[in-house]
Amino acid sequence: MTVAVLQAYAQLARRVCARPARLGRTRLVAVDGPSGAGKSVFAARLADAVAALPNGAPPAVVHTDDLLDGWDDQLTFWARLEEQVLGPLRAGRPGSYHRYSWVRHHFLPRPVPVPVTPVLIVEGVSAARAAAGPDLSLAVFVTAPAALRLDRAVRRDGPGILPDLRRWHDGERAHFAADGTEARADLVVDGAPTLPHDAARYHVCLRGTAQRADGAGKAVIRCRS
Repeated sequence: MTVAVLQAYAQLARRVCARPARLGRTRLVAVDGPSGAGKSVFAARLADAVAALPNGAPPAVVHTDDLLDGWDDQLTFWARLEEQVLGPLRAGRPGSYHRYSWVRHHFLPRPVPVPVTPVLIVEGVSAARAAAGPDLSLAVFVTAPAALRLDRAVRRDGPGILPDLRRWHDGERAHFAADGTEARADLVVDGAPTLPHDAARYHVCLRGTAQRADGAGKAVIRCRS
């Protein structure tokens, strides 16, 4: 039986900063999971918690949806992420990418900078794929019931997306099954928790609670490069 455990975002931020940097000088955190699970919210709250650490630097956050060349680029965008963001950071240089406009159906001309920061959060479907493993300091998988995820997506983007969304759901299911993403994740998070809690400060873990820094949770960890 799965036991849900409350964990503070601040505690997880300390865990991230206590881990070694594997992407050059940067600690790469991947927030993965199916569409509509709550990945973006989780990533934003974790980013705020990292920035709030003593001497903490705001992390860079990249959403993989911004790198997709439309619906059919669900998994094949990775070469673009590697070339424009991960590769430069691995070499200690800032990266950049062009954001895809889902309204205009093309990439926008103005580059989005990705500075060299102590922490980079990459959020989106397949962000924690096996190929990213050597660079990852932490892999998070956010999950939620399929019906709720579908409802969230339709309320956000309208019923017109349903044909594309159903194809997308088929693709992500096949990918997660082949990749074993959830089983490899360091942390599995409930994206639709029923456990009462302050959602701005805590998330609900289904597997992989954070370790305390010194056995008592009293250590002060600074997230610096």
